[in-house]
Amino acid sequence: MFARCRRTPRPLVSRLIALALFIASPATLGDELNVYSARQEALIKPLLDQFSQENGIKVNLVTGKGDALLTRLQSEGRNSPADVLITTDAGRLYRAQQAGVLQTIQSEFLQQKIPAHLRSEQGYWYGLSVRARAFVYASDRVNPAELSSYNDLADSKWKRRICIRSSSNIYNQSLVASMLANVGEQHTDTWLQGLVANFARPPQGGDRDQIKAVAAGQCDIAVVNSYYFGAMLQSSDEAERDAATRVSIFWPDQDDRGTHINVSGTGVTASAGNPQQARALIEFLARDESQRWYAQTNNEYPVHADIPSSELLQSWGDFKTDPLNVTELGKRNAAAVMAMDRAGWK
Repeated sequence: MFARCRRTPRPLVSRLIALALFIASPATLGDELNVYSARQEALIKPLLDQFSQENGIKVNLVTGKGDALLTRLQSEGRNSPADVLITTDAGRLYRAQQAGVLQTIQSEFLQQKIPAHLRSEQGYWYGLSVRARAFVYASDRVNPAELSSYNDLADSKWKRRICIRSSSNIYNQSLVASMLANVGEQHTDTWLQGLVANFARPPQGGDRDQIKAVAAGQCDIAVVNSYYFGAMLQSSDEAERDAATRVSIFWPDQDDRGTHINVSGTGVTASAGNPQQARALIEFLARDESQRWYAQTNNEYPVHADIPSSELLQSWGDFKTDPLNVTELGKRNAAAVMAMDRAGWK
């Protein structure tokens, strides 16, 4: 015999239906976003707070090193709570894409706002700000007329005069990747051998340390991301400000392809529970008002050509940039690391 089914009281049925609709409501699901950011909190949180105020969506921020965040996303897999990844360097963005931790997003707004060479061709990630890898040189020991190009750094006149970070640094790897893309493997290998022979000391420290080394007379020229120079000029640390005032900045390759540039960028994670809201956040970060904030606060350049940079950056003068698609920096990263190893760049 079949057991008789017990009828659920109507008030309880109504409550269960209402609860199910509440749980499934997109508005409820969209009330919160989780962001993993390799950018320091002070350089991104004010914009995230503004987004929350305008859209009523709470943003939870987790900061960390770029490589550590990528490893965390891979470890968490589909169970990752992250909705958005913000990180530095196209090489890292490309790694995240290849690791399968990002998903494509289609946005006509982003395609219009972000130049094609500063974003993923498939829509996995988008550049938000531009950084240039420039030279800083000792104002009292180097005639700027001596300076010209990245290629020139291999000239013997710079013997024991160059400071630079280690080959494990993603910014240097991307610079070498750009050389591979522009001049090929054979020329890059020869250039790297000459560059390494001109190191004033074994590579050590960060970009700020290279600037300090030039100021202290340990070397005459260093290769650094320009925003570090700006940050030191505006630093609350008197020693940093003093070091920065002892050096000047130079834009290489102005008679050729232009200065090597890279991006800080973002993408929606493959695990995102709120991909539409995540896309809305990225569109917010790419709008004109946000770009002006980057220009004034981060000592980086906006991705929008029509957004003026800060007065400090304008004081350094205009310069031509390498039009290479930054995706190439990620595609050629492994080849760049091998080339640096062959040259003995530690």
